[in-house]
Amino acid sequence: MGPAANSGGGEHLGTLIFTYGTLKRGFSNHVLLRDLIDSGDAAYIGDYQTAENLPLVCGPYRVPFLLNLPGSGHRVRGELYAVSPRALERMDELEGTARGHYERLPVALLRQGKNGEEIVEVEAYYAHRSYAAELWKRSGEKGYRCYGEIESAGYVRRKDRPQHLSFLDQISIFIGSHGEIEFGNIKIPGFEIDSAKM
Repeated sequence: MGPAANSGGGEHLGTLIFTYGTLKRGFSNHVLLRDLIDSGDAAYIGDYQTAENLPLVCGPYRVPFLLNLPGSGHRVRGELYAVSPRALERMDELEGTARGHYERLPVALLRQGKNGEEIVEVEAYYAHRSYAAELWKRSGEKGYRCYGEIESAGYVRRKDRPQHLSFLDQISIFIGSHGEIEFGNIKIPGFEIDSAKM
């Protein structure tokens, strides 16, 4: 049996969303979830990990991406939230689902329950399929178990990124580059793997 979608909130919190990056507590975009929790449009359910291995990589500006390439990478750790339709709309906007930045797709999660391991089907924001495989290659086909303090070092907030390039342009430049990339006055180091996290 999975988590109640209305834990800490009303029955209108019908969608379960797995967050693995900047929407998690302690990261820059969590302010959106905090506002949604305060308005009754979201509730924290708990810490979970993916039931199967999936790649979690960083792209330009240390932006995290979960890739829909099952069997590669690691079981990814993150946080599960129940959200209302209004919250889902705001999260879709943040993640650029209508613009081909990310796509919201099913993911199976695993958690230690009272009677052993518990699997629940929820949704997560994956890198859009139009660039996911290339992003995996750009990362050296190595990823992270968790987006934490070390992995997010060097993260650049959206407002501080070059505004004359679209997000997809920035991804395209990142995928086609090797080593350090420079966007205007911002230098972005290439993908680095912390072997202790693997």
